[in-house]
Amino acid sequence: MRKKISPIDPSSLEADTKSTYPEAFQQPVNGRRKRRIGPLAQLKHLSAVHVELPPGCASSLRVWHSHEDELIIVTEGELTLVTDDGEEIMRAGHIAGFPAGASNGHQIVNRSGRPAAFVEVASFDEQNTSTYPDHDLLQIPDGRGRRFVRKDGTPY
Repeated sequence: MRKKISPIDPSSLEADTKSTYPEAFQQPVNGRRKRRIGPLAQLKHLSAVHVELPPGCASSLRVWHSHEDELIIVTEGELTLVTDDGEEIMRAGHIAGFPAGASNGHQIVNRSGRPAAFVEVASFDEQNTSTYPDHDLLQIPDGRGRRFVRKDGTPY
């Protein structure tokens, strides 16, 4: 059955400001606003999220993914890409990709004095483990989704 394809205005969607991180890790992402556009675009194999970061806010803790590719496209403002290789400024129109299995943790931080935004597109894989190299934190598959554990496997 053919479905109508329509443009999506992310600002028309309700923003999610909740973090799924354990409480001790939530401060860097306080203020982050996510709008999940993938379901509206009827995507089945990709996640697409519009992310707004106020000044001083991070997209996530620094992370890399075992089985999921990720791509970000800056749409507004100036952001800092933080990786094992250092820091680089990204502006509207800039793109960065993070291949599955590459153990170079990445994070997007708004160090400017103005709001900034990007679109994050990522693949899905039920076997994915997310590793947070700067913290004692992993997100692992558990058969019902994913959960956070310490690097030795003990739960939070």
